[in-house]
Amino acid sequence: MSNSSFLNEFLLLGFADRRELQLLHFSLFLGIYLAALLSNGLIITAVACDHRLHTPMYFFLLSLSILDLGTISTTVPKSMANSLWDTRAISYLGCAAQVFFFVFLISAEYFLLTIMAYDRFVAICRPLHYGTLMGSRACAKMAAAAWGSGFLYALLHTGNTFSIPLCQGNTVDQFFCEIPQLLKLSCSDSYLREVGLVVASVCLVFGCFVFIVVSYVQIFTVVLRIPSEQGRHKAFSMCLPHLAVVSLFVSTDMVAYLKPPSLSCPALDLVVTVLYAVVPPTVNPLIYSMRNKELKDAVKK
Repeated sequence: MSNSSFLNEFLLLGFADRRELQLLHFSLFLGIYLAALLSNGLIITAVACDHRLHTPMYFFLLSLSILDLGTISTTVPKSMANSLWDTRAISYLGCAAQVFFFVFLISAEYFLLTIMAYDRFVAICRPLHYGTLMGSRACAKMAAAAWGSGFLYALLHTGNTFSIPLCQGNTVDQFFCEIPQLLKLSCSDSYLREVGLVVASVCLVFGCFVFIVVSYVQIFTVVLRIPSEQGRHKAFSMCLPHLAVVSLFVSTDMVAYLKPPSLSCPALDLVVTVLYAVVPPTVNPLIYSMRNKELKDAVKK
């Protein structure tokens, strides 16, 4: 196949060849998917229905849960269906849709986590200006900026990736259409344009990461000066879940994309991708609800 225009489908990596293992994979992914739907759905419902949670922090948490639901719904159901029906095929348009929505949702989530770090910073370091800086209109604009930036980011990556000629077959060594695996199918030197876009993306991601780190350095500097132990505990309870989610998000992405090529093999790539694409959307609601009494009370109600 000399050009991607001749492709009408891709073949995804199967988890197993034996029927029993395929059904086991389907069952495991179904359990994980239902857990993600339930946990994120509870948070969305609780925040939407409880007027006490109509604050900037919970507004951003609601947006995060919607993004998590979208992320896991982009990849897991297709993989489950392939295992159930003993197939590996995904259409060309389906593959392009997976790439677009996955990049859109993941990048929007990262931008949103950066905004949430700013929300924590203002709440703890600039409490007197919190009402002005984090008003409802400002929060809506920041959330819209995160979603809009993710949309443009995904549009660029998807358009660029699928404009590259593919001449190395149509077998994708992953359980969903992932850009690095698609680039392995490209003709020699034709992927350099996408590599340039990836480098620019890494710079943007690193800039957001530095912003989050600097914000938390200032936050913890202020928190440690609080004379009241109860005040310090309340501040830590507000910040630690977000910090845990950011750490999980960044660490799994770094392992997936920055591991040495010498360590790359289909089995390891599969495990690492599950860690960054499936695990965070499932455990994020648990992390946020563990130390949050208001959220737990709202969910019980």
